[in-house]
Amino acid sequence: MNTPVTIGGIIAPDSELTRKAAALAEQAHSKALLHHVHRTWWFAEFIGKKREMKYDRELVYLASLLHDLGLSQDHAGDKRFEVDGADAASKFLHAHDYPKAKTDIVWDAIAFHSAADIAERREPEVALVHFGAHVDVMGLRMDEISPQLIDDTIALYPRLGFKRAFTEALAEVARKKPYTAIGTGLADIGRRLVPGLEIPNVCDLLLGAPFES
Repeated sequence: MNTPVTIGGIIAPDSELTRKAAALAEQAHSKALLHHVHRTWWFAEFIGKKREMKYDRELVYLASLLHDLGLSQDHAGDKRFEVDGADAASKFLHAHDYPKAKTDIVWDAIAFHSAADIAERREPEVALVHFGAHVDVMGLRMDEISPQLIDDTIALYPRLGFKRAFTEALAEVARKKPYTAIGTGLADIGRRLVPGLEIPNVCDLLLGAPFES
């Protein structure tokens, strides 16, 4: 029997469903990205507790662990990677009879996890997945988490060259689906890391609209 993971006296959610979600994430991702989705949950949890927010811990855990499925080969579709991931997570949860109302929040949390001004104004679970992911990716809101908790989390889930692995994963999405990068940060990564990649400029699209003015 697996022992639930504990950091700083906090015990991670542990149920048949969370274990299956963790197994799905492990199957989908490299170690570098797998550790990122786990760190995302821990950082979300630390911020949620710091702010004394009321939220469904298991829901945040599920959304955090599944939030980057759209970057994996097995779950990528033809939409933005965030939407592909949200769709894949919803399919998984539906197959395991997770309540529809909660599945809808997981979908939003994943689909909006890169949209700062949207995510932080939605349900607390949606906001927390965004917060947790961006602590890990850009160091945002690190001041809300004690250095000891950050160190303990990284000790348990080492970064393993995460910056390079993550930017390369995003660059691959931009290479395969440049139309999903228009007007997003994905475009910045694609233009820098994918030689010769052409992503339409939003200003050009606006000025090229088929109207006189």
